[in-house]
Amino acid sequence: MVELAPKSPLAGLVPVTVGRMTLTEVDLGRLTSVAPYRGRDEGLSEALKAAHGIAAPEPGRVTGRVAARASGRDEACAIWFGQRMFLLAGADPDPALAQYAALSDQSDGWACARIQGRGATQVLARLTPIDLRPAAFRRGHTARTELQHMAASITRLGEDDYLILVFRALAGTLVQDVRQAMQGVAARGGG
Repeated sequence: MVELAPKSPLAGLVPVTVGRMTLTEVDLGRLTSVAPYRGRDEGLSEALKAAHGIAAPEPGRVTGRVAARASGRDEACAIWFGQRMFLLAGADPDPALAQYAALSDQSDGWACARIQGRGATQVLARLTPIDLRPAAFRRGHTARTELQHMAASITRLGEDDYLILVFRALAGTLVQDVRQAMQGVAARGGG
């Protein structure tokens, strides 16, 4: 009988290092989409603070220490994930949240990667239409956008440091597209 072993979405595909840039896999822990019921936003934010110590994020923002979570520390964070929705990462959602929002486990549905190092911003600028200049997209900002031709979430963790989420089925494409852009940036002396 064949025994199946669980694999992470990016197993065997990363790390990828080109020049000073590195693409690695990130384990954000449990991922839960949280979609507030109409008129329950304020109660949800208070329940989230009481249970997990973080507020619900404003559009385009994160709450909690997402960089710490991406570095493997055991901290919960919330990532804005679209209109009237956010992703709770790194914690099992408190049951009290269910009275304020629809909760859905998304843990197996996403590939989570981190690109960092000098030139990482230039790499993403080749792949996404969002304005990545520090004045427009600061640390703690997040966007649901396209990455090449994939739906993605991109969060700035620091200077030349980003968290990228794409659907798990697109993990190989993510690595291929980012690697190619990394090679282009490095060839031009940018990484």
